[in-house]
Amino acid sequence: MSVSIIVLVGVLFAIGTYLIMERSLTRIALGVGVLGNGVNLLIVAAGSAPGDAPIIGRAGETTDPLPQALVLTAIVIGFGLVSFILALAWRSWTITDDDEVEDDLEDRLIARRSDSRAKSGDAPHREDVS
Repeated sequence: MSVSIIVLVGVLFAIGTYLIMERSLTRIALGVGVLGNGVNLLIVAAGSAPGDAPIIGRAGETTDPLPQALVLTAIVIGFGLVSFILALAWRSWTITDDDEVEDDLEDRLIARRSDSRAKSGDAPHREDVS
C-alpha cells in the first residue's frame, strides 16, 4: 500500500469524523458518506496487491475478488444509510425549518442530576445505578 493512499484514507477518516460530530443532519449525512468512502478505499488498498482481473482466469498473479465484493456491498449499504439520514433531515426541515439535532429532555435531566450530585458530593444510590 502506498503512502499517498494511507494519507488519503487518514484525511477521509478525519473529515468524516469531523462532519459526524456536527449537529446538522445534512453534515452528518455528508460525514457518513465521506467516512464510508474512506473505509472502502482502505478495504481495497489492504485487500491485495494489484494483479490481473480475478474473473478472466489467465495464468499468473490474479487479485482477490473478496475485497471488491465487500466494497460493492458496503457501497450499497452506505447509500441506503445516507438516503435514510437525508430523509430524516428533509422531514426535520419540513416540520421545524431546521435540520439541527436537539438535546433530548431526558438527557438534560440526567446531566442536571449528575451536576447537582457532584456539587453536593453525594454518591449515587443503588437504585439510580443501572
